[in-house]
Amino acid sequence: MRLMAFDYGTKRIGIAVTDDLQIIATALDTIHPKDIWTFLENYLKTEQVETFVVGKPLRLDGTDSQSAQHVLGFMRKLRKTYPQIPIVEIDERFTSKMASAVIAQSGLKKSKRQDKALVDTISATIILQSYMNSKENLW
Repeated sequence: MRLMAFDYGTKRIGIAVTDDLQIIATALDTIHPKDIWTFLENYLKTEQVETFVVGKPLRLDGTDSQSAQHVLGFMRKLRKTYPQIPIVEIDERFTSKMASAVIAQSGLKKSKRQDKALVDTISATIILQSYMNSKENLW
């Protein structure tokens, strides 16, 4: 079963998944928030997801950022729609900066480097990898 991570934003949601063995985190897609429920319904028809991992936007001092209320609303609906799939929150501070740095070093053309959707999917991948790393440290 896979893990699925979300970098939730009011304009775009970056999505990443693992392989079935939960070894590799891979960028999956970037979806407009209004399309996420149809996307998930279709995805979950063919793939099994063990856990949802949601990036939680925090300020430097650890308190919720302004966008946290949107993420909490998303998680409430996620929990209500898919009660059988647990949700884990991961601190997403600096993931967008890290994603931008990865893209900058990738050698992509400038137009592709400025693609905000690419930043969101890579941010989701970083969130998912952070969760996988934290799970490994528990073993």
